[in-house]
Amino acid sequence: MPYPTCTALVVAAGSGQRFGGAVPKQYRILRGQPVLRRSVLALLTHPAVGRVRVVIQPTFRDLYDAAVGDLPLDPPVAGGDTRQGSVRAGLEALTADPPDRVLIHDAARPLIDPATVRRVVDALDTSPGAIAAVPVVDTLKRATHTGDCGATVDRHGLWRAQTPQGFHFEPILAAHRAAAGLDLTDDAAIAERAGLAVRLTPGSEDNIKVTREEDLERAARMLGATPEMRVGNGFDVHRFGPGNAVRLCGLDIPHTHGLLGHSDADVALHSLTDALYGALGEGDIGAHFPPSDAQWRGADSAVFLRHAVGRVAARGGRILHSDLTIVCQAPKVGPHRAAMVARLAALLDIATDRVSVKATTTERLGFAGRQEGIAAIATATVELAGR
Repeated sequence: MPYPTCTALVVAAGSGQRFGGAVPKQYRILRGQPVLRRSVLALLTHPAVGRVRVVIQPTFRDLYDAAVGDLPLDPPVAGGDTRQGSVRAGLEALTADPPDRVLIHDAARPLIDPATVRRVVDALDTSPGAIAAVPVVDTLKRATHTGDCGATVDRHGLWRAQTPQGFHFEPILAAHRAAAGLDLTDDAAIAERAGLAVRLTPGSEDNIKVTREEDLERAARMLGATPEMRVGNGFDVHRFGPGNAVRLCGLDIPHTHGLLGHSDADVALHSLTDALYGALGEGDIGAHFPPSDAQWRGADSAVFLRHAVGRVAARGGRILHSDLTIVCQAPKVGPHRAAMVARLAALLDIATDRVSVKATTTERLGFAGRQEGIAAIATATVELAGR
């Protein structure tokens, strides 16, 4: 009997809304190649796969051509409004020359390895369906509506589904046709609904799905990317107004005046927050926390800084050092320097020897010299995972 023919269907019709940005995640660059190209090549070069066809959003045809236009692929297929609709469109396109078996793979899984593909294909010798999956090893919690732990979920027998998911072609095509419009989450669910047995085959923890920016950073590290050093700077000014203390570095420093601003006017935290956003290339405080939004009126500026710190972590990075200079005639910063350093270190989640706080005057020149307000200049050094 001839070896069964097997076609790989790569689903790349999403717009990447969860990922964000103008370019969908499947066309983002990962270590010099588009994510889609890496996914396609992993299947195109596999000895068990005879053909590869990609389902795309026609709006991004130019990105598709730039990513894989030079590869020996069947013409791309226009996808639907949902993943399920896109897969069905791809399966229908294969009916002109139907294969015995089909592998359905998400373009956003660019690190699929040959052994995982082989296990799925081989499982189809004895089962109408098979998927790559990994067992759940973490303790699972069900959340209440308030965000508390509601219950511990028994993880016994639970697996995390991956792709590729393989099937005998005619049965999965019929199952998809029967499930049209239901918007099920994966092809195994569609097969199960049709009564098809689906075999669980060992996947790989490295077979990650690129859903968010941090996933792309993680994939780059797995491919041997070296860290990238980034330096950002921030500058902010707030004028004096009524009050008996100024907020600096999250501390209330006694003074003859307060500082005016939409939030708590912590000029030091504002400049440091902007320095972190600058290192990431993610705009400034106003882009993330618009002053036109009433919810930030009087807000603790630590909220802004923590968000910037979280963005560094989300990008797979870490903060190496911060350097802050406060420019004012008064109040005196020296007596509060140690407390400021400790507060910043806690907010940045770094050691105190990685935090510098300095102060200077302008020799009574300019607005600071005339004691009209306070300025702050900050520099942040960040290490990001390379691409």
